[in-house]
Amino acid sequence: MALDQARRSARQRWQRVRARADERRAGATVMAPWEVAGSSLQPSGSSAPDSGSTAPPTLQPDELVPPSVRYAAAWSWRILVIAAAVALLGWVAWQVRVVTFPLVVAVLLAALLAPTVQRLRRAGWSRGASAGSVLGGFLVLVIGVLTFVGQQVGGQFSQVADQATRGIDEIQAWLAEGPLQLSQEQISNLVDQVTTALSSSQDRLAAGALSTAGAAAEVFAGIAIALFAGFFFLFDGRSIWRWLVALAPSAVKADVDKAGRLAFGTLIGYVRSTVVVSTFDGVFVTIWLLILSVPLALPLGVLVFFGGFVPLVGAFVSGGIAVLVAFVTQGPIVALLVLAGIVAVQQIEAHLFAPLVMGRMVRLHPLAIVLAVSVGGVVFGIIGAVVAVPLVAVVNTVASYLSSRWGSPSPTAPLEVSTDASPPARTADAPAPVESGQQE
Repeated sequence: MALDQARRSARQRWQRVRARADERRAGATVMAPWEVAGSSLQPSGSSAPDSGSTAPPTLQPDELVPPSVRYAAAWSWRILVIAAAVALLGWVAWQVRVVTFPLVVAVLLAALLAPTVQRLRRAGWSRGASAGSVLGGFLVLVIGVLTFVGQQVGGQFSQVADQATRGIDEIQAWLAEGPLQLSQEQISNLVDQVTTALSSSQDRLAAGALSTAGAAAEVFAGIAIALFAGFFFLFDGRSIWRWLVALAPSAVKADVDKAGRLAFGTLIGYVRSTVVVSTFDGVFVTIWLLILSVPLALPLGVLVFFGGFVPLVGAFVSGGIAVLVAFVTQGPIVALLVLAGIVAVQQIEAHLFAPLVMGRMVRLHPLAIVLAVSVGGVVFGIIGAVVAVPLVAVVNTVASYLSSRWGSPSPTAPLEVSTDASPPARTADAPAPVESGQQE
């Protein structure tokens, strides 16, 4: 009798342990190791013990880890792999920057000029004539603007130098007679310290001059590659894109083609809107500088225009140079007026003009723009700051399309992708990548 009662008690205890293990596998509860009290665990997957055994099934080590920790670990190693792949690509791009950066510039140039080439193609021009004429006209325009700026700087250089000398004298007088009440000896010591710092940096300046010579060679090589690649993007861009799409697996060729069209449409919208916004900044800053009679108003306006290609940061930094010139040549009052005008132009452009021009196609959060410009500038310098925002805009467009196209696969249903190899129909907001090479 006592033996039967002990067997029944052991069987009931084993059944309770097994029930808890089943509930744990179903996600209902998590059984701690100490809850299997006094029992020798049985290997997982073995058959149920006989009536005289009290050993419950063994829990796998992963089953003792909370699901949230397992999910976090699964996400973590995948994120690390993606980050490592991106870092490797960035390292390779930097090692061959003489080729990669000019190609990026060529793509941006093609995005700017492709609509004009398409209009000439529809008017009956040949591919070579339309691409060559548009690219040549663009080069003539850029060279003409730079020549004009150089002439303006050369013509007003002596005047600006004289005004800068008087401005420095006024600054020294203000240091001596203003709130700081510095003595002439302290001012002289400050000037001597600056002179000593500059003279001690002669070796570094000489090394910088040597490195500048190498950088100049890279710049000229990059310009040649960008122009050469830009011409062929305009001339035969559709064939190049078809070759790239053919490299993708057949099951996703249609999706790759559509994503590329949308990405290039976003790039066209970004480049064209950036040119318009930069022109807005440059024109109104130039007008304000002319009103205040600041020297080098036109060259400074052109500098603000080129600075506008770095969103949120470039125009303001280039405008700071205008404030410095106004401060040295015209005094602090005019400098403050120049600063107020630049800030007003930036506010109007950021809150009214830019959203109206860019619209929905390249709408990015200001925080994303600042982070993209900062990271691009730190990692790849000025070129990285210029190409960071269009790259983020393109990635955002492609990711949004693929997310809406593929969605989140269900646990039971397989992922469905299009197997239609025919290219999707063009829309007005998503032109094909560099369509100037299309045969008509």
